[in-house]
Amino acid sequence: MSDKSSQFAKLVAEIKSHHCSLRGGCQQAVPGDGNINSPVVFIGEAPGKMEDELGHPFVGSAGKLLAEALSTIGWQREDIYITNVVKCRPPENRDPLPEEVEEHKSFLTRELALIQPKLIVLLGRHALHWFLPAEKISEIRGTAKRRGNQIFFPIYHPAAALYDPRLRATLMSDFKKIPILLGKIDQLSETKSPTLSVQSSIF
Repeated sequence: MSDKSSQFAKLVAEIKSHHCSLRGGCQQAVPGDGNINSPVVFIGEAPGKMEDELGHPFVGSAGKLLAEALSTIGWQREDIYITNVVKCRPPENRDPLPEEVEEHKSFLTRELALIQPKLIVLLGRHALHWFLPAEKISEIRGTAKRRGNQIFFPIYHPAAALYDPRLRATLMSDFKKIPILLGKIDQLSETKSPTLSVQSSIF
């Protein structure tokens, strides 16, 4: 087992065994999973009922739509890494409270430090708020944003497209931008450009 795989296994074990204010009301903690060498990390809000039962993120209806969207760009679920801001299901799938997000903050921070993605796709307003609290998903979705050395790409959560079918085409359109954006990031890295103005120049 490589050092990176070993560190990831340790982190998963810590997530599964941790105790937080949500832990007593859910069946299990749900760590992220997928390809830890992926250049892209997808981040959602919190586990739902199906995720809580099976112990994996995005395995319910939203996960099926996510897999469908990935297939439109020639990717499979196994190609990417996916996780949530909060690792335990809030009661009745309510929004996680700020203090609950804070309890899980170190886990997500460590996931990203270990994977070091080129691009972080923020699925929905809760993931967006964690990284870019001043922004609104309806205003900046489909637009790349940079904070420090990290590039973020906010899009609607698949669950939003299930709730409002009018958003489905928008979600699929935004997914098709992801490999293009990765290519732009690689080009800028190769030229060692000191700036990365992706917000307005790519899409």
